[in-house]
Amino acid sequence: MTVQKKILVIEDSPVVLKVLHHLLSQISFFTPVLCACYKEAEDKLKQSGGDYFAAIVDLNLPDAENGEIVDLVLSYKIPCVVLTGTFDDNLRLSLLNKGVLDYITKDSRYSFNHVIKVIERLNRNQGIKVLVAEDSSTSRLFIKILLEQYRFNVIEAENGQVALAKLEEDPDIRMLITDHNMPLVNGYDLVRMLRYNSRFQDLVIIGLSAEGDNALSAKFIKAGANDFLKKPFYHEEFHCRVIHSLEAQEMLETIRDLANVDPLTKLKNRRYLFEEGERLFRESPEAISLAMLDIDHFKSINDTYGHIVGDNLLEAVGREILETFPGMLVCRFGGEEFCVMAKVDGQDLLDALNVFLTRLRLKEFTEAKISLTCSVGMCCQAVDSLEELIRIADHNLYEAKRLGRDRIVSTA
Repeated sequence: MTVQKKILVIEDSPVVLKVLHHLLSQISFFTPVLCACYKEAEDKLKQSGGDYFAAIVDLNLPDAENGEIVDLVLSYKIPCVVLTGTFDDNLRLSLLNKGVLDYITKDSRYSFNHVIKVIERLNRNQGIKVLVAEDSSTSRLFIKILLEQYRFNVIEAENGQVALAKLEEDPDIRMLITDHNMPLVNGYDLVRMLRYNSRFQDLVIIGLSAEGDNALSAKFIKAGANDFLKKPFYHEEFHCRVIHSLEAQEMLETIRDLANVDPLTKLKNRRYLFEEGERLFRESPEAISLAMLDIDHFKSINDTYGHIVGDNLLEAVGREILETFPGMLVCRFGGEEFCVMAKVDGQDLLDALNVFLTRLRLKEFTEAKISLTCSVGMCCQAVDSLEELIRIADHNLYEAKRLGRDRIVSTA
């Protein structure tokens, strides 16, 4: 069940309130709470104890014309976006220094979309781990505060060596922000070390430095950094660079998923199996076990119930496979055929396959309450290539079908 997040909207214009309510309501997990004045917002905040995910506020309200609403919202530690009709650069700087996330003027339709984008980004940032490698505790604290405003989960490292250790021990770190001048391992060398390791190809890296010329910026980016900032920087620019780099990486990952993920079952596809499977096979050819799975009598199910029901069954079987074989490479090989590949002992894979077949027999799928069985061919013997491993498993699969289906045939 999706947890609803309340967004406090404080605006005296009925038209603007209506627009923001419409845009926020289109996002299933946001619930807009509308206020037309300072007093109304104050009452709502007192009633809820400040239990709001974020707030969108106008500066000029009938009962608070000088931006007092910002101080009220920030006093409850609620992330605040200002949406105002007038642009004042000094006021903008003052509000950003107070901790306002963004200062947006109502000068076009895009302004409203931008406000929603900031709130959505805030939601996506939750749980994203960012490592800050900086030997100055003052600078490190400043960067941490800026990142936590945008709901990032911040991890700190006082030098490049500690940063390397933290990255090695925590694969969930998505971004590294590193200073250049650090003891033991400087920022530039840290970037080079990380980019030599394929494990960190998707890590977003932003370099920082108070010294050096433009050549240092180019040097960092050529070494593999996504971006570079010269210190001192203004926090509005910092946020823009961080979000831009993160969204660019997310777009690359989305494109990669489109190429590697089966859109129906959400399992990896055949293309990914041959790419990643080849890498696994090269690393330890004698320790690889592989199984081919095929849903029994699937054509007759499609002929009887139709292809929509058939697709629903494939989705359900895909979920069962993901749950039963955690940590293994699982993919949809084609049609109703699936593949499981792992660096595990053959007996371990065989045990997991038996669990899967038992779970399948005990369930009824879709509203039609269809029972399923599956035939499996397995190979865990030493062979010369991935193709040979698949060929033997596929041969055993057909042997399982010939022997009556709903069974495993294995070559050890």
